[in-house]
Amino acid sequence: MIRYVWFDLGYTLVKTNREEVYLRTLERFDCVKPLDEITIAYHLADKLFMREFRGVLGKDSKSYMPWYIGVLNYYLGLALPIEEVTRVHRTLVQEAAGWSAFDFSKPTLRHLREQGYKVGLISNWDRTAREVLRKTQLDEELDEIVISSEVGAEKPDPAIFAFALNKAGVTAQESLYVGDNYYDDCLGSHRIGMDCLLINPYGKRGIEELSYERVISGIDEVPAYLGHPRQPDRLPQQTIGRE
Repeated sequence: MIRYVWFDLGYTLVKTNREEVYLRTLERFDCVKPLDEITIAYHLADKLFMREFRGVLGKDSKSYMPWYIGVLNYYLGLALPIEEVTRVHRTLVQEAAGWSAFDFSKPTLRHLREQGYKVGLISNWDRTAREVLRKTQLDEELDEIVISSEVGAEKPDPAIFAFALNKAGVTAQESLYVGDNYYDDCLGSHRIGMDCLLINPYGKRGIEELSYERVISGIDEVPAYLGHPRQPDRLPQQTIGRE
């Protein structure tokens, strides 16, 4: 029986307005692309990096952003000077609002706790994680918080999952993990015997190589999966910025 539900942080509980930022970046180069097309391009670029270049997205963005922007532009069908685009993009990112919670994140966490579940976080993140949680007020809904930069291990290493389970006093069989990266989240949690729900808001798009069946579009589907749907069953969807 599931007693504890653990969550990833980025693009599971929180998001940025990166699509809007890139829309403004392209405008500086007289390029016009619909926001939904940019959103899909980000989704596909994320999934490619998760699959082919594992661990890169968790590093300092300065080390991979030109590379990432090249992939993003490939999916958008654009040929632009990467160095100039990266420079403009970096400036606009610095002016952006940063991380914010999905509309459904806090209500979903609260609902799970009201149903008797404990709720925790296991995230690959730097020392800014707790500030993100504080600003989004998600820390108020989390019983345990485990961050890779604080414990010296990161997903998919089973050590970070073992640390979280020991800290919470719960077994892997009594836990469920929810995240958006199959190679970090699902494979990592499975190595310690924990089941995992994979977030992918576009069905199988971007993860066609997987035969994985436990796919949901967002954490607002977790209560129904556990047999405790909210009323109404689903909160309003946010597709922009969801991967």
